[in-house]
Amino acid sequence: MCFLCDLKSPAPDTHRPEHVWSARRAFLLAGTAAAAGAALPAAAQVDVGEGSQLRKLVPADELEGAAGQQYGQMMAEAKAKNVLMPDSAPQVQRLRSIARRIIPFTPQWNSRAPQWKWEVNLIQSAQINAFCMPGGKIAFYTGILEKLALSDDETAMIMGHEMAHALREHARSRVAKSGATSAVLSIGAQLLGLGQLGDVAANLGTQLLTLKFSREDETEADLVGLELAARSAYQPRASVTLWQKMAANSGGSNASFLSTHPSGPERIRQLEANLPKVQGLYEQARKG
Repeated sequence: MCFLCDLKSPAPDTHRPEHVWSARRAFLLAGTAAAAGAALPAAAQVDVGEGSQLRKLVPADELEGAAGQQYGQMMAEAKAKNVLMPDSAPQVQRLRSIARRIIPFTPQWNSRAPQWKWEVNLIQSAQINAFCMPGGKIAFYTGILEKLALSDDETAMIMGHEMAHALREHARSRVAKSGATSAVLSIGAQLLGLGQLGDVAANLGTQLLTLKFSREDETEADLVGLELAARSAYQPRASVTLWQKMAANSGGSNASFLSTHPSGPERIRQLEANLPKVQGLYEQARKG
C-alpha cells in the first residue's frame, strides 16, 4: 500500500479559517474543511475522469471504519515499540502543517472528506514509505523524509498523492474487485473465510495494507495530488524533482514506496505535461 532539509513549518495563512488540532499524538480535523472547500472553484484543472463505479459495491463507511481500526492498531503497536514520533518532534509538526494547508481543498474531490477525522503520524523507520488510508488516516516513515532529503514542496506532493488515493477511493474500488461487495459485508463474510460478521472490519483493514493500485490509479493520484498541492501554494515542479529523486533511489533497500509506486520517464512526462494546468493555481495561492 501506499506514503529533511527545512524543519521550519510554513507560517499560518491568516486568510484561511482556523483549525483546531487535537492535543493527542495525531491531529484531527473533520468539519472545518467543508467551510473552506465551499469557496473552491467548481472545476478541477487536471482531467482524471469519473471514479470507478465498482467502488459503490463496498459501503464507504464500512471501509473507512475498517481503515480507522487498522490504523489505530498500527499506531498503538508503533507506540509500544517506541517508534511513534511524538507531537513535539519537528518532523511531525512539519507534516501536520503541510496537511493543514492541503486538507481544506479535499472536498472538491470527495464529498465525504469534510466528515473524515484526518490524522497524520510519523513512524521512525528506514522504510521509504507513506500512505493515506480511507477516511484520511495518514502515516509517513522517517526514511522517506530523510533518505530523499525532501523539501516541503516535495513532501506536499507525496502527501497530496496519498490523499488523492483516499479521495478517489482507489482502495474501495480495489476491495470491490477482490470480492468484498456489500452483499459479502452483510451476509456472506463467513463463506469467504472472513470469520464472524463482527470480524469483517478487521479483515478489511488488514486487506487495505496489502492492496496494490493500478497504473491508472497511480496516474490519477499523481495528477490530483499535484493539483491539491498547487492549490495549497506548493511549487508544482516539485512533483518532477520528487520522482527524479525516487528514480535515483529505486535500487535502494527499504524502498517500500517504490515497490508500489514505480518511477520512470513516462510518469515524469505526464507530470510535466500537467504543470501548466496548475501553475496558475499555485501563483494565485502564493498571492493569497
